[in-house]
Amino acid sequence: MSRNYRYFGRRGRLTLLAILISAGLIYAQRAGLLGEGGNLASRNQPGLYSVAHFVDGDTIAVNMNGKVEKVRLVGIDTPETHKPNTPVQCYGPAAAAFTKNVIGSNHVRLVADSLSTDRDRYDRLLRYVYLPDGTNVNEKLVQNGYAFYYPYFPFTKSEQFSFDQDRAMAAHKGIWGNCTPTRTERGGYISNNQD
Repeated sequence: MSRNYRYFGRRGRLTLLAILISAGLIYAQRAGLLGEGGNLASRNQPGLYSVAHFVDGDTIAVNMNGKVEKVRLVGIDTPETHKPNTPVQCYGPAAAAFTKNVIGSNHVRLVADSLSTDRDRYDRLLRYVYLPDGTNVNEKLVQNGYAFYYPYFPFTKSEQFSFDQDRAMAAHKGIWGNCTPTRTERGGYISNNQD
C-alpha cells in the first residue's frame, strides 16, 4: 500500500505541475504575451516597436508607449523625397523603398548612440534601428549605397559607416552607380536632383 501511495504522490505532483504550466501558458496567450508557436511575441519584448509608417529612407515612425514617434536613423542621410523647397533627389525614392522593404512588417529595436543627442532639431528621436535578427538598418543602407555616411556630428559607428561608404562607392552600388553625388565643404555628400 505504501508503494502505491508514493507512486500516486509523485504522479499527483507531476499532474499539478502540468496544470500550473498549462494555466500559465493559457494566461500568457490570452494576455498577448505569446506569438505563433508559443514563442514570446516580439511586440511585447522591451525595446521592440511596431512601425506606424515609413517617412522616407532615413526616417520612420514607430508606435511607442501609446504614441507615434518619428525616428531619424542616426549616422546616415538618404536622398530627399519630399523635403519642403527641395526637389526629389536622385535615388531618394529607391532609398525609401529599400528601407520599407528591409524592415517590412518586422518590429524594430531602437538604440541610442552615446555620442549623439537624443533628438534632432525637428524633435525626432535619433536611433540605430535594428531588426529582430540583429541587422543594423542604418548600416545596411550605407553598405548597399542607399545612404550617405553622415560626418557632421559625432557618433560611435562613424568609422564603420565611413568604411562601408567607401566600399559601396568602390563597388558603384546604389547612389554611387546611378547618380552623381556632390561632395560638401564639410566632408559629406549630397545627391543631385532627379532629371
